[in-house]
Amino acid sequence: MRSPPSFEGKTSFGMSVFNLGNAIMGSGILGLSYAMANTGVVLFLVLLTVVAVLSSYSIHLLLKSSGIVGIRAYEQLGQRAFGTPGKMAAGIAITLQNIGAMSSYLYIVKYEFPLVIQAFLGVDNPSGEWYLNGNYLVIMVSISVILPLALMKQLGYLGYTSGFSLTCMVFFLISVIYKKFHTPCPFIDFAFNSTASVIAVTNDTGYNQACVPKMVNLNSQTAYTIPILAFAFVCHPEVLPIYTELKNPTKQRMQHVSNISIVVMYTMYFLAALFGYLTFYGEVESELLHTYSRLDPYDTLILCVRLAVLTAVTLTVPIVLFPVRRAIQQLFFPNKTFYWPRHIAIAVTLLTLINMLVIFAPNILGIFGIIGATSAPCLIFIFPAVFYIRIVPEEEEPMRSTPKILVRGSWFSGPSKDLQSNYDNI
Repeated sequence: MRSPPSFEGKTSFGMSVFNLGNAIMGSGILGLSYAMANTGVVLFLVLLTVVAVLSSYSIHLLLKSSGIVGIRAYEQLGQRAFGTPGKMAAGIAITLQNIGAMSSYLYIVKYEFPLVIQAFLGVDNPSGEWYLNGNYLVIMVSISVILPLALMKQLGYLGYTSGFSLTCMVFFLISVIYKKFHTPCPFIDFAFNSTASVIAVTNDTGYNQACVPKMVNLNSQTAYTIPILAFAFVCHPEVLPIYTELKNPTKQRMQHVSNISIVVMYTMYFLAALFGYLTFYGEVESELLHTYSRLDPYDTLILCVRLAVLTAVTLTVPIVLFPVRRAIQQLFFPNKTFYWPRHIAIAVTLLTLINMLVIFAPNILGIFGIIGATSAPCLIFIFPAVFYIRIVPEEEEPMRSTPKILVRGSWFSGPSKDLQSNYDNI
C-alpha cells in the first residue's frame, strides 16, 4: 500500500538514527548506576536486556500496525483501534510521559548549571547572586535555546543538534570509564578530606568489603529499578514522527533505524551504569553527577562532563516536545492544517508549564519513578500490543497465531469485530 504524499520525508537514515537515539538517550543514564547498586550487576544486565528487547519488539508492533492502516501518528492508531477513548488514552500518556521527561532534563539544568558557573567563577560561598539561581537559569535556557529549536516546523531539522547531543553523551561515558581507574576505593569525600580519614573495613582475605561489586542485590530501593529502566528506553512517541520524515520510508528501513538506536543506547547505558557503580559502589547517589561532586567539585574533567550533559539534555528537550505538541493537536485540533500561531502557542505553553513543574519537583528519582511506573509501561508495552491485536485483521494473522499470542494478555477480551477495511487510506 502506498503512503500518502504527506508522508514523504527528506530526513536521511543517519539523521533519523541521531534523532531517535537522542530521544532514547536522556537524563535516565544518570540514574542507572544507582539502579545497578540496588539490583547487582547480573540482575541489572538481565533487566536491561529484557526491557531493551521488549522495547524493540513493541516498535515492530507499532510499525506493522501503522503500515496496515496507513497511519503514522500514535494517537490516530489509538483512535483506529478503540475509537475516541483510545485516542485520548494515547494522547494523555504521551503528554504525561514527555512532560515528565522534559522536566527531568530541565531539573538537571536547574541544579547542575549553577554548580558549573560557580566552579568556573571560583565562588566558594554564594551570597544569592542571580546568575547562580537555578530557577532563573532554567528560564533563560528555555527561552534562548530550547524555544527556538522547538519552533522548528519539522523534526528532521534537529538531526544535527541530536548528533551533537549524542557526542556529548559519548564524552560523558568516556569520562565515567576514565574516572573509574583514577578514583581510589573507598573514595574520600571532599568535604571531609582535610579533617577525617577513611576507615577501611576488610575481611579475612584483605579486600575492602565496600569495594566488592554485588552480582545480585535486593533491598527497599530495588523497586525503583524497573521504572528507571522503562523510562530510559521510552522513545515510542517519537518513532512514528521520525518514520514520517524518513527519506524513502519503509517499515524495514525504520526498523533498522530503531534497532541501531536501541543497540547503541543499550551499550552506552550498561557501560555507564557499570563503571559508575564500580567507581562508588554502595555510595553512588540517584544522580551520578552529584556523587562526582563529592570527590572534587572543582575537578576540570567533571566540570567539562557537567557541561556536556547539560548540553545534551538541553538539546533533547525540543525532540521530546514535538510528540507532545502533536498529541495536543490531535486531541484538540484534529482536522486543522498547520498554523504558525497555534504551533508557537502550544510550544510556549508547554515550556511554561514544565518550567513551573521543575521549580517544585522534589528530586529526579521521584520524576523517574512516577512517570516510569505509569506512562512509560503504557507506551512501551501495553498500547503497542493492544493496538496490534485490534488493528491487524484476523485474515492476516489469526488470534492463535504466534505474534498475537505473544502480545495478548489475559486482561484482553478480544479484537474488534466491526473494524472497517484496514487497508483504507486515512
